[in-house]
Amino acid sequence: MDSLDLEVLKTCSEWISRGHRCELVTVIKTWGSSPRPEGAMLAICDDGRVVGSVSGGCVEDDLIDRVRKDGITRSLPEIVTYGITADQAHRFGLPCGGTIQLAIEPLSRASGIDELLMRLSEHQLVARRLDLASGEVMLGPASAGMSLQVSESALTTIHGPRWRLLIIGAGQLSRFLAQIAAGMDYHVTVCDPREEYRDGWSLPGIDVRHEMPDDLVIAMRLDSRSAVVALTHDPKLDDLALMEALRSEAFYVGAIGSRLNNAKRRERLKLFDLAEAQIRRLHGPVGLYIGSKTPAEIAISILAEMTAIKNGIRLPAEATVAKAKAAIPASGSSSCDVA
Repeated sequence: MDSLDLEVLKTCSEWISRGHRCELVTVIKTWGSSPRPEGAMLAICDDGRVVGSVSGGCVEDDLIDRVRKDGITRSLPEIVTYGITADQAHRFGLPCGGTIQLAIEPLSRASGIDELLMRLSEHQLVARRLDLASGEVMLGPASAGMSLQVSESALTTIHGPRWRLLIIGAGQLSRFLAQIAAGMDYHVTVCDPREEYRDGWSLPGIDVRHEMPDDLVIAMRLDSRSAVVALTHDPKLDDLALMEALRSEAFYVGAIGSRLNNAKRRERLKLFDLAEAQIRRLHGPVGLYIGSKTPAEIAISILAEMTAIKNGIRLPAEATVAKAKAAIPASGSSSCDVA
């Protein structure tokens, strides 16, 4: 599963290789309410096909209509603004009078899309600088904290996995979690020293490692854009890795298991000389309570909680699995207490 931005870039590469003219449209600024964030991308082909989104549909309709009427005529990048007036806001469906500013860039083989895709396939974080006067493109390394930058002369966009997820355990649930997370722009690593669990793993773009999880946690030097989820049910694999993760700057550390098993896990973590505040960072039972039963649903609940934490949302205690399960009669609880 590709992220939406990666799908846009791959589609651009395909159109260019087939001799089509196409344009890359990037959200560079928004005012008021806007359905898509800065950096969101859309590509439009000379035959009217589109991939991606910049407004949720309404601005796209105008862009497509213009291409179908006039074709793609731009030879240089152009900055276009939608929604300045109340009438435009109503016409293009921008809520609350919102305004959106777009960079529209005609693409060619000189636009560096293929080289950008090659670097992304190597999990590089890339800064793409577009000269707004000449249309020339330069690619270079980016750091995790960098964001879109625009000036009168250039637009710099950041591409690549800006978030990391380490999944401990290579079971069925891990497959779903890895696939969905990869589609959300995470660089996903799955670690399981048990060969019988690793056999058959062939998900593209997912790193599968065989060392002990705690060694890998240390080697990865987890930062504030990293998350760790332990899914093995095996304290020999989970506990030391969780200990190291809780000592790191990782924004999210979670573990599967029942409320009883997670209570026991917290008691074991105290033996590792972790501070109480560090132990409180552990999300377990992992995920939000959404009544999920299948591995795919459980993966969604885990990523929903991760996303909320990543975005700085304070979740009510009642939304967590532990609190929600506590309110359910014992006969309705499950052995894993997840989601």
